[in-house]
Amino acid sequence: MENWQKNIPTADADIYELSGFGGSVKPGTSPALLIIDVQYRTTGNSNKPIKQSIEEDYPTSCGNRAWDVLPNIKKVLSLVRSKQIPVFFPHVAPKTQIDGGKFGQINPKVTSIDQKGYEFVEGIEPTGEDILLPKRHASAFFGTALASYLIDLKIDTVILVGCTTSGCIRATAVDAFSYNFATLIPSECVYDRSQISHDSSLFDLNSKYADVLNETEITNYLDTK
Repeated sequence: MENWQKNIPTADADIYELSGFGGSVKPGTSPALLIIDVQYRTTGNSNKPIKQSIEEDYPTSCGNRAWDVLPNIKKVLSLVRSKQIPVFFPHVAPKTQIDGGKFGQINPKVTSIDQKGYEFVEGIEPTGEDILLPKRHASAFFGTALASYLIDLKIDTVILVGCTTSGCIRATAVDAFSYNFATLIPSECVYDRSQISHDSSLFDLNSKYADVLNETEITNYLDTK
């Protein structure tokens, strides 16, 4: 049993199984990696407890819950690059009080993040061969050219890493599923500021929209490419 599964009530898991959910999305042969929102605004400037990071760095920070995951993302990114698999960087574009939209209304603090907060975390930055996708909403598909890039590259499978599990990862996974892309989520490569949101989102995504894989499973899949 994986860590995220341990907090799921057995009764809930049994209901989903009885309903027929939980089958594999059957990964394809042509994957792409989406590194979603791995910016200092979601990690904080250094590894520190999440509450401290929110108070001292950024209100959207996940603090140590992000920094615990960053080494795993680096490993997957390194393996993907060695296989010459396409890499996309959907990332949050700067928000101001003028263009913060509904998200800015829900949480006005997101419009007060400095420029450093929007920078990519050291060691997980894009290269000249990667595709950058600035976005203003949760899904990496909404209002971006992501679907057209994937179609042009003949991608059939997307691997999602980054954050937050309950927000942009989930929204992107649901949209990817809607476009009939097989979606893989390495559980050790996504993070959230809430443990219960993280666990329940992985449970729901694995049941309905994606395959949630552990480190060995995602490595084995990539090794076949």
